[in-house]
Amino acid sequence: MNDHRLNPLKLSQLQVLIAVADSGSFSEAALRLQVSQSAVSYAIATLEDDLGVVLLSRGRYGAHVTPVGQQVVERARQVMYLMNDIVNQANLAKGLDGGQLRISAFRSAATHILPDVIAQFCQRYPAIAIRIAEYDDRPDVETDLRQGRADIGITYLPTGSEFETWELMRDEFVVLLPPGFELTNRRLDWSDVTRYPLIMAPDGDGCDAMVYAHCAHHGISLEATYKIRSDATIVNMVARGIGAAISPRLAAEPIPADVKVYSLPVPLSRMISVATLSDALLTPAAYAFLDLLKHHRQYEGIAG
Repeated sequence: MNDHRLNPLKLSQLQVLIAVADSGSFSEAALRLQVSQSAVSYAIATLEDDLGVVLLSRGRYGAHVTPVGQQVVERARQVMYLMNDIVNQANLAKGLDGGQLRISAFRSAATHILPDVIAQFCQRYPAIAIRIAEYDDRPDVETDLRQGRADIGITYLPTGSEFETWELMRDEFVVLLPPGFELTNRRLDWSDVTRYPLIMAPDGDGCDAMVYAHCAHHGISLEATYKIRSDATIVNMVARGIGAAISPRLAAEPIPADVKVYSLPVPLSRMISVATLSDALLTPAAYAFLDLLKHHRQYEGIAG
């Protein structure tokens, strides 16, 4: 390794190091950063060569941070935070005449809630660039906020105490049943919910955790036969008669016309919220976007 001269470190190397440390995998880090796995490997190798130390131990079960690597990762996070803070300070100085707005959201919110508001925002403030990060679930959204990678997050409650939140809308969980389903009673019964093989998200999904807890509270034990990450795939499997699903309505949209949609026997909703860090220094662009979101919420009448 090169130990006689320290080459200038690159921010891209630090970003890659943080991504590998967070995911524990070169391939997962590549997916998160939307680069090739070889690019991740090269960035880590050159960083280790520049520093003259081994930052990650590689093995069949993934990549693990070494003790010195942990120290470097912690400092890399501080560097990235300071770089984001520099950009924020510059954006504050520019006001609404330039800069960028960074939004992180779980996928169904990004698909169904944000486009109308973004269209209005771009008409009013065309000089401000908007960057949106979409995720399968809320933990990644909240991580972006904590680590200074997002100004505004669209998540659902409950959230950590370090966030300021306000309700954007309530999204009802609905039961999706195959086209051949016929209701035997006037209302959907728990026995109808469990009549078909259940199609749910993989273990660890926040919304499904709410569903399992809600049903257990009412004496119903759910067990998924199929565990699928994609909302669209789940809906299409129901449409093909493979099974039934319980999903937030927003995540299931667009729902095919022949899929039967019912409220749960005991209704359940998730509260979708806008979140910012409590101590964050928001830019004028962020405040302007939040104001548009509030007006959109009131106009659409989706608070209840």
